[in-house]
Parts: sequence; C-alpha cells; structure tokens
Amino acid sequence: MAKIEEYIPIVGQSVIDDLRLIAEKLKGKVIQHINSTSVGGGVAEILNRMVPLLRELEVDTRWDLIKGGEQFFEVTKKFHNALHGRPEEITQRDFDIFMEASQRNIEEVNIYGDIVFIHDPQPITLIKKKSNNKWIWRCHIDVSNPNERVFRFLMNFIIQYDAAVFSTPAFSRKLPIRQFLISPSIDPLSDKNKDLADDVINGVLQKYNITKKNKPIVTQISRFDRLKDPQGVIEVYKQVKKYTNCQLILAGGSAMDDPEGAKVLEEVRENAKQDKDIHILKLAQNDIEVNALQRASTVIIQKSLKEGFGLTVAEALWKAKPVVASNVGGIPLQIKHKYSGLLCHSIQGAAFALKQLLNSPAYAKKLGENGREHIRNNFLITRHIQDYLLLFLSLYHKEDVVYL
Repeated sequence: MAKIEEYIPIVGQSVIDDLRLIAEKLKGKVIQHINSTSVGGGVAEILNRMVPLLRELEVDTRWDLIKGGEQFFEVTKKFHNALHGRPEEITQRDFDIFMEASQRNIEEVNIYGDIVFIHDPQPITLIKKKSNNKWIWRCHIDVSNPNERVFRFLMNFIIQYDAAVFSTPAFSRKLPIRQFLISPSIDPLSDKNKDLADDVINGVLQKYNITKKNKPIVTQISRFDRLKDPQGVIEVYKQVKKYTNCQLILAGGSAMDDPEGAKVLEEVRENAKQDKDIHILKLAQNDIEVNALQRASTVIIQKSLKEGFGLTVAEALWKAKPVVASNVGGIPLQIKHKYSGLLCHSIQGAAFALKQLLNSPAYAKKLGENGREHIRNNFLITRHIQDYLLLFLSLYHKEDVVYL
C-alpha cells in the first residue's frame, strides 16, 4: 500500500500538507464506513485504498460490512436497477425480504462511530440505530430518474440522516437534509493504475492468448452487468469490424452482492463464440491484469446504459488512452466531448466515434493526453480524501448546503 508521501510527485507537496492540516482537526473522532461487500465494484475499491490512507493521516477510520443472503442481494440488485431507471417488477415481497434481512443487520452490526458513513441502499436501515452520533448516506447510484416507489421507500430512511452525498449535480434530489456533491476517484498508485513494464503487459496478453497481430485492441472493462451493455459493445465492434480489422476485449469480475453477473456473462459468451477476435475474460479481482489490458488497448470503450460515475473511464484516461463512452451518469464530468474523449448516445454513435479514433491515431493520442491531465486535476484519491475530511468537519457546523 502506498504511503501518503508517495503522492507528492503527482499532486504536489501543498496538497499533502493540506490533508495533514485538516486531518488534525478530526483527532478523537472515529469514522465508521459500512457497505455490503469488500470485493467488486467501485465502492469497495475506493474504500480499500482510502481507509489505510486516512489511518496514516491519523484519522481513526474503520470499515464494516452487513450480511445478506441470496434473496436479499437479488432484491437489492433489483433496487439498484430500478433506481437507475431500468424497468423492474418490485413486489411487496421484495420489500419484506429487504426489511427482514435489514432487521437482522440492525440487531447484529455494532455501531461505534462518531461518524457513521453508510454506502448505498443495502445498509440504509441501520439509521434506526442512530443515537447522538452523525450519520451520512452516500449514494453511488444515478438516481436522476428512479423508480419512484423504491425511492419513496428509501426516503423513509434517508430523511433520518444528517447528510446525503451524491456523485454529480444531476443525481441530487430534493431532500430535507444537507446534501454534498463529491465525485469518486482513482488511486494513481494502486495496482490498477500504476505504471507497468512492457514485459508485465505482454505477459498478461500471452496468458489470455491475445496478440496484437496488427489488429488494434478495443477494450471495455466492467463487471458483467446489463447496465454496462456488453451486448451493445459487441454490436459496436461488429459495425466497426466491417471497416477496420480490430479485436475486442470484454473483461471484468463480479461483485459479491451482484447475483445477476453469472447469467450476463453466459449470455455474452454465447453471443461472442463465433468470433475468435472477441475475448471474453472473467478476471478474479486481479488489478494488475486490468491495468495491463487497458495499457495494451488502442481505444477504451465504456458503453454503459446507466452509470453511477464510471471509474473505468477515469482509469483509462489516467493511462492517456482515448475513450469512447456513453453520455450517462458521471461520465460527462470526466469526458469533455472532443477534448478528453468522445461521448456517444447510441450503438451507431459509438461505432462512428470508434472508427474515428482507430483511423486518426494522432487525434486519439491528443484526446488521451488531455484526459490524463483532467483526471490529475480532478479525480485522484487525494482530492477525494480532502472532500471527505471537510465533509466530516462540516457535520459539526450549521450550514445548510455545502458543495465540495
């Protein structure tokens, strides 16, 4: 794990000095993060990197998980999709299953934090254990157009919190509590984002029997989820393949709280099996391999139908890769169209953009360079930590709304 001083060459000494200064003001406070999984997805990834750095800054930060069985996570996956606006049949039995598992967590999870930081809907009911401490609900989901029945259900709990945090202004909702706008981040020194030697990159390609063979590589890194639209990515590739002889990598793992992933992966493999230039890779949470695949790629695509933020875009841009991505969720914060990447709204638009980048390498290179600087200035973990530290401090003050 990187030490805080190792970020100085990337972000500058003054940024690290500011973090230490703010952190001093939180001495004596215990920060307790709670979510539903320690592996898979952006929340777990961020916390795995952030918690040790906060501890190094002498902020007493801890991380706990709730428990849930197969039925509970099937329901929370339906809630997740419904909050993103995807049609889902939500029954009273779904709400009952959610509350039954939640009640067990209410009884079993030990709450000890001066500040309790709850991530996403799965642990939201723990607010029932609120005493004289401060509680934050962090929404990592695009709730700009949610299933209103599900959101109204969650609102019964959200309004009991001291504050809510959203990733972009478009996600915020009218609430009777304070709201903070804090974008997620990547860690430039993590295994997923650090520089890699060419022999490491080539070794990963060899492991998966991928050779460049004068064929540019187009890659999407995402868990196998219908909202990430892997089938749409294959269709984009097929349209481009008619004009440019390229190959496609669809790679990703799964999250412990996502029971739908195995079925989506099976469907994608079935669709791709006739084309030897499509590589479907199920990765076992190997960040070095994700890093190597991104660095080996000519263009990165992220054709999500919905996104909370889309950290895979930030990862690709940090590596100075040209990116074609859907204009959804937090992606437009990361990509300014035709400056730090290309945004699209359809399969046809993605195919057009991808052909443009594959046929214009100088333009693609410039977009990647611009994207890297944009990530450096806005979406690295040091900025994220500072925002959270200021959020924690602000809970002890009376302002109504704070934008970080």
